[in-house]
Amino acid sequence: MNARARTFSYDVSLDGEWAAHSAIGGSTIPNEEEAWTPEHLVLAALCRCSLTSFRYHARRAGHEPVARAAAHGVVTRREEDGRFAFVEIRVDLQATLAAPPSAEDVRELIMKGERDCFIGASLTAKPDYHWTVNGEDFS
Repeated sequence: MNARARTFSYDVSLDGEWAAHSAIGGSTIPNEEEAWTPEHLVLAALCRCSLTSFRYHARRAGHEPVARAAAHGVVTRREEDGRFAFVEIRVDLQATLAAPPSAEDVRELIMKGERDCFIGASLTAKPDYHWTVNGEDFS
């Protein structure tokens, strides 16, 4: 018997000024097209999702990470269909764990963090992740 996968639902709306509102509240994201384009928001979502996933797995392993991320993306016409899309995405992530686990355990946390980020999994262009944990490069 196949168990049904958990389903997550999200709702946002844009008002007449194109400011974004979450159905669950929180701060409004104003329409600042020059500062925050939709492309910037996709990259921000990828960073946040990657760190959220990593933090989830780190906490399950008994760690409380302090982390940050930056992303760079290139949008141009894809060769296969001529549509504009992200064709390159690089994500640089840095995390500090107070009680450093073994390198093997860090690699496992990184793998799970990347695997379980549904934003990264939803992109056609596979993100190129570069991790630094406790000052060590795990790229």
